Amino acid sequence: MSGSSAALQPPADAVQPVRHPDAPAPGELLGAHYEHCFGCGPGQPHGLHLAARAGDGVSLTAEFTVQPAHQGAPGLAHGGVLATALDETLGSLNWLLRTIAVTGRLETDFVRPVPVGTTLHLEAEVTAVAGRKIYSSATGRIGGPDGPVAVRADALFIEVKVDHFIDHGRKDEIQAVMDDPDQIRRTRAFEVNP
Repeated sequence: MSGSSAALQPPADAVQPVRHPDAPAPGELLGAHYEHCFGCGPGQPHGLHLAARAGDGVSLTAEFTVQPAHQGAPGLAHGGVLATALDETLGSLNWLLRTIAVTGRLETDFVRPVPVGTTLHLEAEVTAVAGRKIYSSATGRIGGPDGPVAVRADALFIEVKVDHFIDHGRKDEIQAVMDDPDQIRRTRAFEVNP
């Protein structure tokens, strides 16, 4: 994306991202990182239910269909929902690095309105890594990979330890996740990068 702020420009010592050898294979569905996540969780009734698939290198594709609960103006997706879809897609890239990271900055360009009922096709890639900083970009197109561009974003993610969520999350939800064997399996998959 051109015109990004200086905070989203990788420093001169940034390196090319490297797909982790244990990352999901190209074409593999990544699944939800948390049951109740608004972006990808199947347990969130009004969530996006965004489905992401691993791509080649450190890239992925994702899709979600704009539902009536996602509208801002009558019949159109709320801009915040579109930003959430971009954030979720960009965050999913961290599965390919096998890194736990959180959004540090997200800059979004809204190019055209997205009507309710539209399937938004998103493509994202990590562009650089500098220490704990992960730089990435995404584009959302209406109807498919060749459709018109509706939204674009550049992002900076910051690598964190799992303690970040334990220290800052609500205790009941943290305990529920800790008691979920599937969630424990997903978390342990990231522990290869202590």
